[in-house]
Amino acid sequence: MSLSISVITPSFNQGTFIARTIQSVLDQSVPGLDYMVVDGGSTDQTVSILKQHGHRLRWVSEKDRGQADAVNKGIHQTSGAVIGWLNSDDVYYPGALRTALSYFNAHPDVDLVFGSAHHIDEHDNVIEPYPTEAWDAARLREVCYLCQPAVFFRRRVVERHGVLDDRLQYCMDYEYWLRLAARDVRVARIPEVLAGSRLHAATKTLGSRVKVHREINDMMRQRCGRVPERWLYNYAHTVLDEKGVPRTRKLRFALGLSVLSCYASLRWNRRLSREVMRTAGRWIWHNSVSAWKERWS
Repeated sequence: MSLSISVITPSFNQGTFIARTIQSVLDQSVPGLDYMVVDGGSTDQTVSILKQHGHRLRWVSEKDRGQADAVNKGIHQTSGAVIGWLNSDDVYYPGALRTALSYFNAHPDVDLVFGSAHHIDEHDNVIEPYPTEAWDAARLREVCYLCQPAVFFRRRVVERHGVLDDRLQYCMDYEYWLRLAARDVRVARIPEVLAGSRLHAATKTLGSRVKVHREINDMMRQRCGRVPERWLYNYAHTVLDEKGVPRTRKLRFALGLSVLSCYASLRWNRRLSREVMRTAGRWIWHNSVSAWKERWS
């Protein structure tokens, strides 16, 4: 393999998982692997785990401005022609790096590759496949179907299009994929499962779901000029879930969903679109009829 690869792991207080993350990288046995962990000053067992690996990886532990800042630091302090970014609670599957490098070697015009992935639990058990899809730049605005740990890109991508936006705390990866898509970066999908993306209660995306969706909508507004209706509906569903409004209360749920979707349309798109109004009307009508039937059946 002629291409070199750098893997960056941003880390902060993930001592429960980081040993498995590190081992999944080192077990790849890729010649010349440049692996760096950028820790944000963890106060748990992370640093002691890092010290155990000696010369097999490089690491730094100091305060930073968040995950995106840590990844950017790692990008600037590594030199591989290909870059992988693996969070400190995720894992690579055996052969992932070789698979990515082989594809890049065979396709010198491709800038970014992504594979399939699994959602995994605290014990590495597979929960479900990540909903990966074929590459479609327009579709990417509706659904983030790239699983970040299963994505690899050439260093020339960073040189031409910049690093992650470190103002973002939750959707820095999604913003980056959208930025690259808008600039016609050449992308290819690898039909193999490359990584496990961990879901657990302490993850940022599960622990701050409403904040995540607010940031996505803010980012969409700035990057794309408007927020697709699908993301407005996702925000509305998330708010209702956080408030504990049960879906079994069909009419109440439909009314809440409709009001929140209209609010989101006005907040982020500065207008109430016909699509949002039609969808809200369908929700209320369908659930009103359903609730009436249940009451009188």
